[in-house]
Amino acid sequence: MNRWLAPLAVSASLVFTAAPAVAEDDPLDVVATVGMIADVARNVGGACVSVTAIMGPGVDPHLYQASAGDVRSFQTADLILYSGYSLEGQLGAVLGRFSEMKPTVALAPSSIDPGQLITVQDIYGIDPHLWMDASLWARIAPTIAAEIGKLRPDCAEAAAARAEAYGEQLAALDAWAGQAIATIPEGQRILVTAHDAFNYYGRAYGIEVAGIQGISTESEAGVADIREMAALVAERQVPAVFIESTINPRTIQAVIDAARERGHTVTIGGELYSDAMGAEGTAGGTYIGMIYENTRAIVAALGGTPPALPAALADWAETWDVAAAGTGE
Repeated sequence: MNRWLAPLAVSASLVFTAAPAVAEDDPLDVVATVGMIADVARNVGGACVSVTAIMGPGVDPHLYQASAGDVRSFQTADLILYSGYSLEGQLGAVLGRFSEMKPTVALAPSSIDPGQLITVQDIYGIDPHLWMDASLWARIAPTIAAEIGKLRPDCAEAAAARAEAYGEQLAALDAWAGQAIATIPEGQRILVTAHDAFNYYGRAYGIEVAGIQGISTESEAGVADIREMAALVAERQVPAVFIESTINPRTIQAVIDAARERGHTVTIGGELYSDAMGAEGTAGGTYIGMIYENTRAIVAALGGTPPALPAALADWAETWDVAAAGTGE
């Protein structure tokens, strides 16, 4: 038996066991695969939902293996939300089985115009890291609101209103990120990371991106990959490269060492959130905070100056004690 299917065999009976009926005044039990979905669902659903994320901070969805506990969570959920386009990797087979039993929504294919997708020449076909463009990720909010409304008609109007308000916040975040990246000197506007998770970010905000590994982290970078990236870093005089919270930093360190052998000193500009958000209860543990903290780290390390946050994000900034960054119109 495949090792990733082994945990499922323990709870195979759970997959086909009917979930208990839920009282109309109880919050919907919503299970999301990744935090970037869970946070949007909480913002949209409000008191109408109780949201659980299967994969927490520091977890790489490309490599994730389903557990018996995950199967139980899916079995008792009223609504399952996942990204799609193979982001969840091996978990996709489990999600497919549950889609025959209960509302199970692939948000990216359901919400985002195929013309906005980035195609890649690997097993994925489509780059699944769509949350890196806040304007694209905002489009899952109305989809989530509609799904909540189907299951709880009394929550439909409020969920739709929250989705609209949240969309306005993400529009402000999107504009701010573009303005922030534009402050980086043009010759230094290159983002070097461990793997190719930032293509949507680069396209949206005007920065060249280069990952040592490809879209997925299933295979490790080789010596040739390290040398090629070190040559690029040295040739372009890149001032800083970035590690990621879900990936071992050894490949980035190898690039730094190889660049030094070529006579160029490059530093680590910070740790970025790529395939997972930060710790729960922190600013980086929210979707807005993920984009905000990534952008501030990138801009500061590459020689730019982040502008003040827009007024639309003042409440978020105050909640997470980042108001010192400033707010403006």
